Amino acid sequence: MKNIKVVQYKRIWFSISLAIIIAGLIFTFINGGLNFGIDFTGGTTIQAHIGKDFDISNVREIISKYDSEAVITYAGNEKEDVIIRTKMELDDASRKEILDSFVTEFNITTSNINFESIGPAIGDELKRQAILSLVLANIGMLIYITFRFEWRFGLASVIALIHDVVIMLILYGVMKIPVNSSFIAAILTIVGYSINNSIVIFDRIRENMRNVKKIDKVQLVDDSINQTLTRSINTSLTTLLAIVALYILGVPAIKDFALPLIVGIVAGTYSSIFISGPLWIILSTKFKTQSAH
Repeated sequence: MKNIKVVQYKRIWFSISLAIIIAGLIFTFINGGLNFGIDFTGGTTIQAHIGKDFDISNVREIISKYDSEAVITYAGNEKEDVIIRTKMELDDASRKEILDSFVTEFNITTSNINFESIGPAIGDELKRQAILSLVLANIGMLIYITFRFEWRFGLASVIALIHDVVIMLILYGVMKIPVNSSFIAAILTIVGYSINNSIVIFDRIRENMRNVKKIDKVQLVDDSINQTLTRSINTSLTTLLAIVALYILGVPAIKDFALPLIVGIVAGTYSSIFISGPLWIILSTKFKTQSAH
């Protein structure tokens, strides 16, 4: 593979990311912001055991009288259950009407249907936990990389991680994917995946620094990235194959989890190759203090 001049064209790589982020934020704002699910806003979850094959459109017809935007997914090993998630707090009269409709439509008993209310207080607590977990994850990454390498490596990595998280947030906003508890898992998964790629490149930079007397940082970073490029691409491709298969074959709830992971892996691979290394050079140039290492 021909060597890629990553550092030389850093303005192009930064501009691509900036253009995607600005355009995505504009579209997200036009779309009305993030589509917070009931895990964050509160609402009602309905789980019904149908006990046979059924058409989800029939369930949609029943629920659309109360909430046309309710999230309806199959559940169970044989897809004989259905889970309905609505942001509305259904009163007793509405619940009785839904029970009667399910009994009439699918010939089941009322004991096969369960309602669960999620209050807004729980949603607020989940928001705080999501933000706290993300902040703690980034602080932990910064401390680890600073201890293992130096603080400039750590800061470059965290900026690259913020880039990946923002890209995923934009996807949720543009595609109106419900932001539920799986959102936290998706974000933390990508943070861990992206930092792993960056650490591999930074480790190669550190090794190469030991083998040269006079350091040309531009050449050093370019050589290190190109030496690890095949590994980074192959790792990302094999991971993407598995997640794409989940997206194609999975139920809607799995698709809503898999799609952000696909975009996050692409963004994480891009940032680890084209963002983190050039950022380290910029920080090293701005802060020329000799590293303890």
